[in-house]
Amino acid sequence: MTNADYIALALFAVLWSLYSWVTAGAGSWLFPRASLNRAMAERRKEWIYNSLRRDLKMIDTQILAGLQNGTAFFASTSIFAIGGCFALLGATEQVEAVFRDLPFVAYGGRTAFELKVAGLTFLFGYSFFKFGWSYRLFNYCTILFGALPMMHDTNGDRAAAERAADQVVRMNTIAAGHFNSGLRALFLSVGYLGWFIGPYMFIAMTLVVVVVLTRRQYFSEARLAIMDRGTP
Repeated sequence: MTNADYIALALFAVLWSLYSWVTAGAGSWLFPRASLNRAMAERRKEWIYNSLRRDLKMIDTQILAGLQNGTAFFASTSIFAIGGCFALLGATEQVEAVFRDLPFVAYGGRTAFELKVAGLTFLFGYSFFKFGWSYRLFNYCTILFGALPMMHDTNGDRAAAERAADQVVRMNTIAAGHFNSGLRALFLSVGYLGWFIGPYMFIAMTLVVVVVLTRRQYFSEARLAIMDRGTP
């Protein structure tokens, strides 16, 4: 492990924390516009409030099931990735033989390689716990949604119905936040893979991933598609 490796790892952690902080809404001074995630949080509220105006909520339950299924898919993917990391640790000797013959790879020895794989395992483990908790929260959200009053009860006590809807919105938004955190870790693991080539490739790939994610959050067509006309 060289000084460049430690600098690259520190930069990776800083960029990850900074990106998470900015997209959570705390970095409005840097991007004076709503991120895609925050804009979607408002759409979640519109969706749940719209459901109060209909008794037949099959479409809503299908949406909730889709959110759960997507979360379960990524949780399973993270588990497979963790298994792949352990398999990679078991094949260290074969990897050493390959890396020694590659002229463009800065191979730092077996210990450094195992530390890098351990870090990659941590990333996938982190994403798994985020997806697992998100799945459970989406399950709670489904239960809260089932407790929403029917239309005649909503019309009789609109304030109580909106309080129940707000609980669903908050639970759904929290679950989505954990899902986004897990997905962010998977995206950043692509940048982390550059470390196996060398610290400078690690820095370059991390910067590329963060720039791409930032563009998607603040300047993408997907964000523009859900914003009101005239909103920057």
